[in-house]
Amino acid sequence: MGRQVIDLVQQVVGHLVVQSRFILFDRLLYLYTKFNLFATKILKNPINLGIHIQIQVDLYTISYENSPMTATIPTPRNDISIIEVSPRDGLQNEKIPLSVEQRINLITQLGNAGTKRIEAVAFVHPTRVPQMANAEEVMAGLPRDNGVSYSGLILNRKGLDRALDSNVDEVHLVIPGTDEMSMANQNVTVAEMLVLAKEVSDVCKEENIPLTMTVAVAFGCPFAGEVSTDQVARVLDGMVGLHLAEVGLADTIGVGVPWQVRALAAAVRERFATEPMRLHLHNTRNNGYANALAGLEAGVVGFDSSVGGFGGCPFAPNATGNIATEDLNYMFERSGVVTGLNHDALVNTASWLSTALEKDAPALVGRAGQFPAKDKA
Repeated sequence: MGRQVIDLVQQVVGHLVVQSRFILFDRLLYLYTKFNLFATKILKNPINLGIHIQIQVDLYTISYENSPMTATIPTPRNDISIIEVSPRDGLQNEKIPLSVEQRINLITQLGNAGTKRIEAVAFVHPTRVPQMANAEEVMAGLPRDNGVSYSGLILNRKGLDRALDSNVDEVHLVIPGTDEMSMANQNVTVAEMLVLAKEVSDVCKEENIPLTMTVAVAFGCPFAGEVSTDQVARVLDGMVGLHLAEVGLADTIGVGVPWQVRALAAAVRERFATEPMRLHLHNTRNNGYANALAGLEAGVVGFDSSVGGFGGCPFAPNATGNIATEDLNYMFERSGVVTGLNHDALVNTASWLSTALEKDAPALVGRAGQFPAKDKA
């Protein structure tokens, strides 16, 4: 009788394909757990179903294979870059603009905290984003003997010329994933942005300047709504063959969830076999750190973050702060990633920035403290 029950369960569940949403996936795993508990305690024979379940959701398929789960301390790795974006994305939507001297101070503090890549400025029109005015003066005042690579964000050819004249170490071009966002942010279509992308790529190649291209609103758009993986893939197709040091994906308004990270990372890797992947995340709906971990597991090696968790986009309604550098650093270090960042220095910088902006920092580790706590002498 017991063997017949097991055989029946194997036949019914072993090759089940469910066309539905997550709740059925969760219920199926729940039922499997109950069956296994029944077989172990009552029939004295645990079921080894070797389940392979596929669940078709609107935009993707996930596969789950039943296998023993183990928990081990992660193997240390030092191939991950945390790119500090607080001087740019962290400030561009704040009500209180910082002076050139304050911005230089912030960037210098971040360098002293161990940050090796900093998005220092955006070369945009000051009437559009007054918080980013005087980018050339900021670049001219930065220390250049500390091993830090400074990047400048650009939106057009004039921005590129200004960036090169300011001797940036890296150029970052953002291409929106929808025409609606592209028109609101850059006043051109996505197709026109891809024409610009080719021009920027050619110039950066000639000047030997590393170029990152990031697809913005890749996880969802404040104007167009849902953005499919296929739609992002079409933008990525327009970037294939360009001279890129890095390919980025941006959750500009903080709507993404981990499955999207995995799906979009796979779309990037299908088109860019060797270029490093970069992820720009906002924690608007408290999914930012889960998305970062999903990115880490999907092969992303560059992660944008903002000290204190400040940030937002002036052209994207309700786009609140970036994931916080100190919080991301805590998660990564506890996950075996060697970041080289100084926790205390990051927290102190976040506190300084909080005072300068006259608002509390959204970051949590600075409030809760490091773990394990340092011994007090």
